[in-house]
Amino acid sequence: MCHWREKTVSSQVSTTNIKPQAKKSVGFKFDLQSYTLIIALVVIAIIFGFFTGGDFLSSRNLSNLFTQMAVISVLAVGMTLVIVAGHIDLSVGSIVGLTGGIAAILQGWMGWNTVASIVAALVAGAIIGLWQGWWTAYRNVPSFIVTLGGMLIFRGVLLGLSKGQTISGLSNSFGEIGSSFLPYIVGWILAFIGVVLLFFSKARSRAKRQTLGLINPALGIDYGRIIAYSVCILFLTYMLNRYLGIPLPLLIVVVLAGIFMFTSNKTSFGRYIYAIGGNVEAAALSGINIKRNILYVFVLMGALAGVAGVLLTSRLNAATTDAGSSYELDAIAACVIGGTSLMGGKGNIVGAIIGALIMTSIDNGMSMMNIEAFWQYIVKGMILILAVWMDISNQKK
Repeated sequence: MCHWREKTVSSQVSTTNIKPQAKKSVGFKFDLQSYTLIIALVVIAIIFGFFTGGDFLSSRNLSNLFTQMAVISVLAVGMTLVIVAGHIDLSVGSIVGLTGGIAAILQGWMGWNTVASIVAALVAGAIIGLWQGWWTAYRNVPSFIVTLGGMLIFRGVLLGLSKGQTISGLSNSFGEIGSSFLPYIVGWILAFIGVVLLFFSKARSRAKRQTLGLINPALGIDYGRIIAYSVCILFLTYMLNRYLGIPLPLLIVVVLAGIFMFTSNKTSFGRYIYAIGGNVEAAALSGINIKRNILYVFVLMGALAGVAGVLLTSRLNAATTDAGSSYELDAIAACVIGGTSLMGGKGNIVGAIIGALIMTSIDNGMSMMNIEAFWQYIVKGMILILAVWMDISNQKK
């Protein structure tokens, strides 16, 4: 009986392989879910552009928008890995405030140079992440409780270190991190390099699929997407160069996103994180060290919160006791809007960054329209609920 079934399957596979249809490339199929974020972003831009008389889409406001979104984007990159692994981090806002405060204290009160202050802030963030990861991974305390406690602890530490004062008097070199711009020519060079890398990556991907005997999407469709992305990159570069150039915080976000996209998609660590979030028992039976990888995730989250703290303090040119308040909610919302499942095992960096851009665009656009602040909270809360509802609906399907 078993031999008969194997023979039947083999004959079916052979028959399928000789059909002409199997050699054809995949045709165009519009996936609404994949493009929902981009469609939503375009709709938001059109609406705010209309109600602000086009000011929302001006080069100056776009530059401000990308500078403002940098902090939430950096947090969203790390939060994506945390949520994909099946955990949550409610302390990142307090870590942003604390690490930014540490950098400002070392710089303004103790006279440290810019590089040393930044390194100290990043190390402090990583140590905080190590501490929280240890409680979560090795002491089995739920991450919700650990980071909820951390949110209170680190805010208290910031209040104690700063004595409740605003720390200012930072050096010009430190302030340039969050408020400087790339020269026009450098911006164009980086944009063209990005376009070339897109085409190279796609060509390499198609060649690899062909080598493995997999069906490639239609050539026009595949490269049509790359051309569309390239046009967006060049147009955005043009718009930003019409003002003062590409903001340095945006470049930092792009570099970090590229690093963590590679990490999550091309390394064993990234695959382990998705496996742990998808089914922790199956991951353990596969030989994956669950505790160690969860610890690494929280260390990375802490270090990225340190980067966000430096960016925020640099942009404000001061550290305040309430810096980073509620940023954890914005970061989580950005991830969920970007398609990261709170159930774990599903999510991507690009979606989280687009989610951060959507959240920042709503804040920016409603502020430009002089809409009262309470409406901004209401709208963002409703968007978060809708995003989670869509995620749960997709899980059921």
